[in-house]
Amino acid sequence: MLILEADKIKKYYNDRLIIELDSFKVYSGDKIGIVGQNGSGKTTLMNILSKEIEPDEGVVHHYCSISYIRQFSEEGVEAGTKTLKEFNLHDKLHQNEFSGGERTRIKIANAFSNDSLIVFADEPTANLDYKGIELLRQKLSRVESFLLISHDRNLLDSLCNKILEVRDGKVKLYNGNYSSYRQQKEMEYQHEKQEYEKYVSEKEKLEEAIRERQSKAKSIRKAPKRMGNSEARLHKRSATEIQEKINNAANSLKTRLEKLEVKEKPKELPQIKLDFSLTNPPENKIVISAEKLNFSYGSRKILNNAKFKVYNGLKTALWGENGAGKTTLLNLISSRSDDSIYIVPKARIGYFRQGFENLDYDKTVLENVMQDSIQTQAVARTILARLLISGDDVYKKVGVLSGGERIKVSFAKLFVSDANVLLLDEPTNYLDMMSIEALEDVLCDYEGTVLFVSHDSKFVNTVADRLLILENQAITEFEGTLDEYRLSKQKPKAAADKEMEQIALQMRIAEIIAKLSMPGADKEALEAEYQRLIKERN
Repeated sequence: MLILEADKIKKYYNDRLIIELDSFKVYSGDKIGIVGQNGSGKTTLMNILSKEIEPDEGVVHHYCSISYIRQFSEEGVEAGTKTLKEFNLHDKLHQNEFSGGERTRIKIANAFSNDSLIVFADEPTANLDYKGIELLRQKLSRVESFLLISHDRNLLDSLCNKILEVRDGKVKLYNGNYSSYRQQKEMEYQHEKQEYEKYVSEKEKLEEAIRERQSKAKSIRKAPKRMGNSEARLHKRSATEIQEKINNAANSLKTRLEKLEVKEKPKELPQIKLDFSLTNPPENKIVISAEKLNFSYGSRKILNNAKFKVYNGLKTALWGENGAGKTTLLNLISSRSDDSIYIVPKARIGYFRQGFENLDYDKTVLENVMQDSIQTQAVARTILARLLISGDDVYKKVGVLSGGERIKVSFAKLFVSDANVLLLDEPTNYLDMMSIEALEDVLCDYEGTVLFVSHDSKFVNTVADRLLILENQAITEFEGTLDEYRLSKQKPKAAADKEMEQIALQMRIAEIIAKLSMPGADKEALEAEYQRLIKERN
């Protein structure tokens, strides 16, 4: 069933065409993820499709009701008691102030309190912990259709059957989830690369053939001085004819060269060549540690006799629910205000926060990055290019950049500074998918120590070598990835389930044995059942 359609949509900002969509239809059962770089127009497209804003050209038709989870909106509580309980909000209605995670949960609860056939969701995981994200995933999985803007790749993988890419004003639909989309994009890249290499090869062959013919035409000798007049005339006529043929062939090749379709070289990210020795890195195995760490907000206990270690050169993720104390711990380490936390003398800490306190808005990107850099400008520009800021964009004033672009400049400043221990608080917030993947690559190549907070499970899985789990006012260390940690949590439950199965089997076997001794029993059938159960138990 067709539930939404858009036809010949165009939207301009001033003279710039930011969205062009020829035809787009949503049918019942379509679960569509929308992806694209920061500033590409994803939210604008969703607002057009939801009729929040009018396109400059074209029309949108709705054939059902719509619920919309907006990224930037302040909403009161509208959901019913049952939905509020699901989102753990029923006992917080008396509050005057809500945390970022609670505000997001309110917006989600409001949207799902309506029985709409389609849900629009713009970055609905913002400020949610992993439990909130899982609850959102379950809710969306039961919706008939949705359009979802998200940088959570696991969410897009587990829920979506189509991906809509917004790029350079154009909109393109791919079948499959996010991983399938990435595979298709890689195939497109490889095809473009082959086409470019074929173009370069053909161009070089044509240019070489033209040079050979031009050289051959010039090399045809004039008639010798001692040659008679009649012979000289014959030689000259023959030479002229040969030169004309060669020049015609050369001109034909030039025409082919001019008509050769130009193929652009696909962009490839430069490799980082960071001289990490300039940061004078510590040689200690453990660079940060704590024993009997306590911290409270008034009467509310956050950490109680907690202990942890951060190992040199490893990437460690802080994992836990909202309010467990992850950002608090980063702040305590950064401020060096608690004597329970030991930091080795040679550790130089760089701290990424969301506030952009380290940026000068009146200076250019490159000026900001080079301000405290111990690396060369070439290295700084390589880091920026890896973070998808390249070319003349490095000369833009930071004040005109988007939030996502400013985040990338902040990262670049850290990477080229003298810091050898990085603290990162929710580094993927406000970054588009490509930028998150670029940041993953840079962090994996980074030789220093990294301690970070993130609720993006895909990001944590890719970057982190180990975890510090914050729960129940304590910190538990886990050596391994997030997937390995989750698997270890499932094993005890699986073992308990297996034990219950064995008990049930043993009881059934005892029941069969008892029936075998009863008069009139079908001993053949019971014996067969007995042998089957013994085999299953073993």
